[in-house]
Amino acid sequence: MQNIASNITLAHDRRTKWFAPRFAVSFLIFCLIAALLIAWRPIQLSIATVFLFAGPHNWIEFRYFLGKMPARWGRSKLFYAVGLGGVSVLTAGYVALFSLGQSWYLNETAWTVSIALWNTVMLLWLASLVHLRAKQMKRRDWSWAFAAGFALCAVAWTAPLLFSLALVYLHPLVALWFLEREIKRKRPRWLRTYHLCLAMLPLLLLFMWSQLAGAQNLSGDDALSWRITQHAGAGILMGVSSRLLVATHVFLETIHYGVWLVLIPMIGMGGSLWRTEKIPLATHRNGWSRAVRAALFLSLFVVLALWVGFIRDYTITRDIYFTFAMAHVLAEAPFLIRLL
Repeated sequence: MQNIASNITLAHDRRTKWFAPRFAVSFLIFCLIAALLIAWRPIQLSIATVFLFAGPHNWIEFRYFLGKMPARWGRSKLFYAVGLGGVSVLTAGYVALFSLGQSWYLNETAWTVSIALWNTVMLLWLASLVHLRAKQMKRRDWSWAFAAGFALCAVAWTAPLLFSLALVYLHPLVALWFLEREIKRKRPRWLRTYHLCLAMLPLLLLFMWSQLAGAQNLSGDDALSWRITQHAGAGILMGVSSRLLVATHVFLETIHYGVWLVLIPMIGMGGSLWRTEKIPLATHRNGWSRAVRAALFLSLFVVLALWVGFIRDYTITRDIYFTFAMAHVLAEAPFLIRLL
């Protein structure tokens, strides 16, 4: 029996040693091909990636967070109350802000001040979550989170539009942090290889920027192209090629989609993606198994409805999606802080 166990362990070590380089090569080839294609046709790739992957990746995130949510909050009650409450309030505020801005009820000054206020509330919410997590873990004082939060608030008020644009570009990278935690938990021997892959991403970005630095701006003649270029910051970073901005944003979003749709399910969930018995909220004796199943199936219908909306009117559906998608962006924060 001991020999059998040692042979199994040896076979597993060899398989793990072989999978890590394959993972690195596949990851880097995917990123390189994505960078080349996106630099060639940034607008078209932006439309295609959002159409194909926006809904499914939200479903995967929802399933992932359901699996991470404990059936009973216990000592984490205040943390989750502040976390989920903040997601609801901030999402509602963002939707209201976007609706007022689209309806031209806000002039430019009022719009800028409203954005700065929203960013301030968001930053203080994040600082509160970090502080609550530190208290729960009984570690050393992490009240410095508020000092960092107030410092970032000053930046948000000094340049509110630039600060919001920075969040647009930073958000796709959060998926890489979730992936690192999953690799560290389930494939620790892949961690060094994964860090090497991360080190290559700035080089790919520099390669893309060197090719597009002097490129002409995208035309943006139609409403959809204009929205895509504005979302990437063309109206804020006036001296930078809009082709470069759109290509950079689409490249980061493509990596974001790839992490959530392929790598995290492969490493973190495996075959349990469709199995609700792996979700604490569904398996606990006082849980809500039927509600969890209903939520998962309902969210699948939302993905289908999103595809139908994209086919019928891509521009309007895209606006609606990116407005309400703020909920999933914010929802990542409590779960990510929980991993600290």
